[in-house]
Amino acid sequence: MSVTVAAGFRAAGVVAGLKPSGKPDVALVVNDGPQHSAAAVFTSNRCKANPVLWSERTIVDGRLSAVVLNSGGANCYNGPEGFQTTHASAELVAELTGGQAFDVAVCSTGLIGQPLDRPILEAGIRAAHAQLSPDGGPAAAEAIMTTDTVAKQATASGDGWVVGGMAKGAGMLAPALATMLVVITTDAAADAATLDAALRAATKTTFDRLDTDGCMSTNDTVVLMASGASGVTPTQDALSAAVTAVCADLAEQLWHDAEGAHHDIAIEVTGAASEDDAVEVARAVARSNLFKAAVFGNDPNWGRVLAAVGTTTAVFEPEKIDISMNGVKVCRAGGTQFGEPSTSVDLTGRQVHVLVELNAGASTATILTSDLTHDYVHENSAYST
Repeated sequence: MSVTVAAGFRAAGVVAGLKPSGKPDVALVVNDGPQHSAAAVFTSNRCKANPVLWSERTIVDGRLSAVVLNSGGANCYNGPEGFQTTHASAELVAELTGGQAFDVAVCSTGLIGQPLDRPILEAGIRAAHAQLSPDGGPAAAEAIMTTDTVAKQATASGDGWVVGGMAKGAGMLAPALATMLVVITTDAAADAATLDAALRAATKTTFDRLDTDGCMSTNDTVVLMASGASGVTPTQDALSAAVTAVCADLAEQLWHDAEGAHHDIAIEVTGAASEDDAVEVARAVARSNLFKAAVFGNDPNWGRVLAAVGTTTAVFEPEKIDISMNGVKVCRAGGTQFGEPSTSVDLTGRQVHVLVELNAGASTATILTSDLTHDYVHENSAYST
């Protein structure tokens, strides 16, 4: 049941009319308590959407009673009216739920620079409130979709408590999260500091390592709320593990649904001098259009991997690098020794694994990316029209 698997939460997703398609476009998730602890992380893009600017303020006290979300418009860089619409949305949710506006996070997704129809949005919020249900998680997950082809939901169980989550995102998937909105709930009893630590640890190794197209959104938001309804207080480690499991599951679903992708590519770097080095190297490969285009063409061109590695500041000796593609070591010692023939690598399947062995230390990291396809170019060339 996604975000409503945890006791103490209700949700809904409705058709308000923000999307020309007539598909669901407004979601509401309400925490009925008894606790209202919360944490959140946001895009690091300096150009932030109105809902991010609002929600960054609401989370300062570590408390949230609800999250309202809409698809069909990013509410970003659309004049003073845009922030007023965000504020009005929070005020309306507070009025309907008997809470305070500053305890309501707001999330939006869609086209940047376009006005968001406030009367339609507010009518949608009223409709969503009327339909709130402990079984409303799946409907809420559907209402936040944009170019997604499937709704994304995940759960993880603790000892007498659970964590549930929903996410949307298919394009602009790059670090500092993605073009993505995520709401995670738990009925565990936990204060804001505990939630914040768990969430930041989780996003660092999951959403922040999803980089399908190197583009960073203005609207990224990940919210974690705790109701305490289970009456169980887990350890920090236990809560972090469950939140990480949900985030990892959702990140993988985002990866598999990346816009126009024909291949899901995992870039694993081992033998790095530090974790930061491993992330930098893997991300450099993931962002190489030459490499991504080669994979689209089922061409195991390891030279493009090696060239991308060489653009980084990571510690390594070029003549010590080994590269494998789908289990075949195609480059040994930076090409100074013969690897297996590239013709022995099969890239016709959906899954592609690239292993870069730096042989410079003991750290490792993996970045998830996808290939550069005609479909991706077409979808994003026609997005506004």
